[in-house]
Amino acid sequence: MDYTEGSNKQYHTQLEENGVGDYVILTGDPKRVKDIASYLDDAYFVADNREYVTYSGYINGVLCSVVSTGIGGASTAIAMEELIQLGCHTFLRVGTCGGMRLDVQGGDIVIASGAIRQEGTTREYAPIEFPAVPHFEVLNAQVESAKKLNLPYHVGVVQSKDSFFGQHALETMPVYQELQNKWDAYCRLDCLASEMESSTVFIVGQTRHVRSGAMFLCLENQEREKAGLSNIQNHDLKPLMKCAVLTLKNLIQKDEAENH
Repeated sequence: MDYTEGSNKQYHTQLEENGVGDYVILTGDPKRVKDIASYLDDAYFVADNREYVTYSGYINGVLCSVVSTGIGGASTAIAMEELIQLGCHTFLRVGTCGGMRLDVQGGDIVIASGAIRQEGTTREYAPIEFPAVPHFEVLNAQVESAKKLNLPYHVGVVQSKDSFFGQHALETMPVYQELQNKWDAYCRLDCLASEMESSTVFIVGQTRHVRSGAMFLCLENQEREKAGLSNIQNHDLKPLMKCAVLTLKNLIQKDEAENH
């Protein structure tokens, strides 16, 4: 079924061939797309439909894109599926998270080496026993970039969930006890942070045989507050954006070196 009625554009994102690059930064908020794209060379607007806003630009002369996904796994999977159909092969999720492990503070960068699949989208892709992990090359490039920029960073497992308020209004939920027990277990297992998209990015990437990674700015850490520790808030996304673009730059350079 061609829902686009012959337009040759992807139905949800309204993207078409040659409109996007092979390397893509994904972010939830449509309003962040232009800001991230400002770190690319000669960035320009491509499309805006539903929650999907797209800008493209260049890194080292290679066309790259920034695409918003909206919040959560379902809309993220749609964006990735349509981008993959257009030939995109490397995806880096950039967003925000709430810290869980006590040493993760507001302003720190969290690089996901794996994600807890506490969401529904990926159950329609892979058995729940299958792990959600990033591509090793993307993970390495993220760590290299964070080190080069001297950013405070952590590498480890994050929680991906479907309900923001299942975390932030836990006690109001009829399944409060179940949610609390899982949260406590994740904290004991040194889960770094909580967010809503990375497990989908990883599983879709593994299913479609493309590279993926995810990195986040920690806004604050409710577990530090519970423990009576300082809990500063930080909403400055600029260092994270710079780190994401540098990550793609590193990957592009390595890919070009291998192909020559």
